[in-house]
Amino acid sequence: MLSRTADCLYWMARYTERAENTARMLDVNHQTSLLPQPAEFLEQSWKKLLTISKLEESFLEKYDVVTRENVLDFMIYETSNPSSIVSCLFAARENARVIRGRITSEAWETQNTTWLELQRILEARNQADPSRLLEWVKHRCHLFRGVMHGTMLKNEAFYFMNVGTLLERADNTARILETKYEDQATLKVLRTDKKVDADGADGDFFDFYHWAALLRSVSAFEIYRQIYSDQVTPKQVAQLLIFNKQMPRSLVSCVNELIPLISEVKNQQSKEIERLLGKLKASLDYSDIDEVFSQGLEEFIEEFLERINHIADEFSNAYLIPLAVA
Repeated sequence: MLSRTADCLYWMARYTERAENTARMLDVNHQTSLLPQPAEFLEQSWKKLLTISKLEESFLEKYDVVTRENVLDFMIYETSNPSSIVSCLFAARENARVIRGRITSEAWETQNTTWLELQRILEARNQADPSRLLEWVKHRCHLFRGVMHGTMLKNEAFYFMNVGTLLERADNTARILETKYEDQATLKVLRTDKKVDADGADGDFFDFYHWAALLRSVSAFEIYRQIYSDQVTPKQVAQLLIFNKQMPRSLVSCVNELIPLISEVKNQQSKEIERLLGKLKASLDYSDIDEVFSQGLEEFIEEFLERINHIADEFSNAYLIPLAVA
């Protein structure tokens, strides 16, 4: 397969997954922002969302203050932000257009229809309800993946698309977990300072809805209830999203699914990718949640992000970067 074709397939799937995960992160922040809480915590939670996505600097070039409305506008509609939902859906559709001959007509129509429907939404963006819009984005991304799995041959094109999806999913699950865990740590500091009670927020009430919103952002609330019948706790949430092999969006599940995909598209340069994935899988297989919390969840997530993004860079170097031409 030509590297240019592989590049389009990979990035079409990756941008689609990024649009969905951006919608998930925004949705969980939007839902928790409606709960009673200190104004200081509310601002920090939105600022942290920008920081974890490495977008704070570009955001401050366009907006003077970090507010829910400004962050939603920047992360959903802003075309100068390459990670905004509009930018991701446009990039996914453009990549699909370039390689229409390598995907099924159903897959192309799904991408194209999503973009056309988005144009109608943009015309009425001032009246759009953020929650409904974010649910629509998640639904359209789910639809594309369902069409992809239901209509495409299990060949190289399919494998490149799945690699892109899983690398993006692992990165974003880790970022969502890190963002909300840091938010919880901030809330505990404020509660210690008696600022939470002064603003009328009930700590136990907010704790439950904070973690429940996080689980719903990765479609894991019902799964959590099936596995753990007791209350929602940070350690069990992290256990589910990091180590549970049956959880579709968990870190270990993403890594385990990537390994056979790399074997399917093996070439002379893929040995390093297989080595890096094997080491990452081993570190997850031979660790547990107590060890993660002893190390520090934030440090663990940062290390995971560094390793999974290094694997993504190696994959790009091996398959996707075209040779320089005169």
